Amino acid sequence: MTVSSDELLELERGFWTGDADFYKANADTECLVAFPGMSAAMANSDLADTVKDPKRWTSVEMDVKGMVQPGTDVAMLTYEARAERKGGEPYAALVSSGYVRRLDGWKLMFHSQVPLDKKS
Repeated sequence: MTVSSDELLELERGFWTGDADFYKANADTECLVAFPGMSAAMANSDLADTVKDPKRWTSVEMDVKGMVQPGTDVAMLTYEARAERKGGEPYAALVSSGYVRRLDGWKLMFHSQVPLDKKS
Protein backbone atom coordinates (compact mmCIF):
# COMPACT_ATOMS: atom_id res chain seq x y z
CA MET A 1 0.00 0.00 0.00
CA THR A 2 1.43 3.36 -0.97
CA VAL A 3 1.17 6.47 1.16
CA SER A 4 1.17 10.08 -0.05
CA SER A 5 3.42 12.84 1.22
CA ASP A 6 0.23 14.76 2.13
CA GLU A 7 -0.87 11.92 4.42
CA LEU A 8 2.52 11.83 6.13
CA LEU A 9 2.63 15.63 6.43
CA GLU A 10 -0.70 15.54 8.23
CA LEU A 11 0.80 13.14 10.75
CA GLU A 12 3.91 15.31 11.02
CA ARG A 13 1.76 18.38 11.74
CA GLY A 14 0.20 16.44 14.60
CA PHE A 15 3.62 15.64 16.04
CA TRP A 16 4.51 19.33 15.99
CA THR A 17 1.27 20.66 17.48
CA GLY A 18 -0.53 17.68 19.00
CA ASP A 19 -0.71 16.45 22.55
CA ALA A 20 0.58 13.34 24.31
CA ASP A 21 -2.49 11.35 23.22
CA PHE A 22 -1.66 12.09 19.56
CA TYR A 23 1.86 10.77 20.14
CA LYS A 24 0.59 7.62 21.84
CA ALA A 25 -1.80 6.96 18.96
CA ASN A 26 0.63 7.69 16.10
CA ALA A 27 4.15 6.73 17.24
CA ASP A 28 5.31 3.14 16.89
CA THR A 29 6.02 1.01 19.95
CA GLU A 30 9.60 2.28 19.84
CA CYS A 31 10.90 5.29 17.93
CA LEU A 32 14.46 6.37 17.18
CA VAL A 33 14.86 10.15 17.61
CA ALA A 34 17.82 12.44 16.97
CA PHE A 35 17.78 16.09 18.00
CA PRO A 36 20.71 18.33 18.91
CA GLY A 37 21.62 17.29 22.44
CA MET A 38 19.33 14.25 22.43
CA SER A 39 19.34 10.97 20.56
CA ALA A 40 17.75 7.78 21.75
CA ALA A 41 15.46 4.90 21.02
CA MET A 42 12.35 5.85 22.98
CA ALA A 43 9.30 3.84 23.98
CA ASN A 44 5.98 5.24 22.80
CA SER A 45 4.99 6.45 26.28
CA ASP A 46 8.38 8.10 26.90
CA LEU A 47 8.14 9.93 23.59
CA ALA A 48 4.63 11.10 24.48
CA ASP A 49 5.98 12.47 27.77
CA THR A 50 8.21 14.89 25.84
CA VAL A 51 5.23 17.00 24.72
CA LYS A 52 4.29 18.23 28.18
CA ASP A 53 6.42 21.35 27.70
CA PRO A 54 4.19 24.42 28.03
CA LYS A 55 6.06 26.07 25.14
CA ARG A 56 4.60 23.80 22.43
CA TRP A 57 4.62 24.80 18.79
CA THR A 58 1.70 26.98 17.78
CA SER A 59 2.31 26.88 14.03
CA VAL A 60 4.43 25.02 11.53
CA GLU A 61 4.99 25.30 7.78
CA MET A 62 6.46 22.33 5.94
CA ASP A 63 8.09 22.20 2.51
CA VAL A 64 8.67 18.64 1.27
CA LYS A 65 12.20 18.02 -0.01
CA GLY A 66 11.85 14.33 -0.74
CA MET A 67 10.02 11.11 -0.03
CA VAL A 68 10.84 7.47 -0.66
CA GLN A 69 8.81 4.35 -0.08
CA PRO A 70 11.23 1.44 -0.47
CA GLY A 71 8.54 -1.10 0.42
CA THR A 72 4.80 -1.21 0.96
CA ASP A 73 5.17 -0.91 4.74
CA VAL A 74 7.96 1.70 5.07
CA ALA A 75 8.15 5.36 4.03
CA MET A 76 10.70 8.13 4.64
CA LEU A 77 9.93 11.84 4.35
CA THR A 78 12.30 14.84 4.44
CA TYR A 79 11.08 18.41 4.68
CA GLU A 80 12.07 21.88 5.76
CA ALA A 81 10.07 23.11 8.74
CA ARG A 82 9.53 26.66 9.91
CA ALA A 83 7.75 26.75 13.25
CA GLU A 84 6.89 29.14 16.04
CA ARG A 85 6.48 28.49 19.75
CA LYS A 86 4.08 30.20 22.13
CA GLY A 87 5.55 33.65 22.68
CA GLY A 88 6.77 33.93 19.08
CA GLU A 89 10.10 32.06 19.27
CA PRO A 90 10.96 31.01 15.67
CA TYR A 91 12.60 27.72 14.68
CA ALA A 92 13.73 26.29 11.36
CA ALA A 93 15.00 22.77 10.72
CA LEU A 94 15.59 20.14 8.09
CA VAL A 95 13.50 17.21 9.27
CA SER A 96 13.48 13.53 8.34
CA SER A 97 10.89 11.07 9.56
CA GLY A 98 10.40 7.39 8.95
CA TYR A 99 7.08 5.57 9.12
CA VAL A 100 6.10 1.94 9.27
CA ARG A 101 2.63 0.69 8.35
CA ARG A 102 0.94 -1.29 11.10
CA LEU A 103 -2.54 -2.84 11.18
CA ASP A 104 -3.96 0.41 12.61
CA GLY A 105 -2.17 2.82 10.26
CA TRP A 106 1.14 4.54 9.65
CA LYS A 107 3.32 4.95 12.78
CA LEU A 108 6.35 7.17 13.33
CA MET A 109 9.43 5.02 13.93
CA PHE A 110 12.23 7.53 13.20
CA HIS A 111 12.52 11.30 13.56
CA SER A 112 15.51 13.62 13.19
CA GLN A 113 15.89 17.39 13.11
CA VAL A 114 18.87 19.46 12.02
CA PRO A 115 18.34 23.13 12.99
CA LEU A 116 18.83 25.65 10.20
CA ASP A 117 20.28 29.11 10.60
CA LYS A 118 17.36 31.40 11.52
CA LYS A 119 18.40 33.71 8.67
CA SER A 120 18.01 30.93 6.05
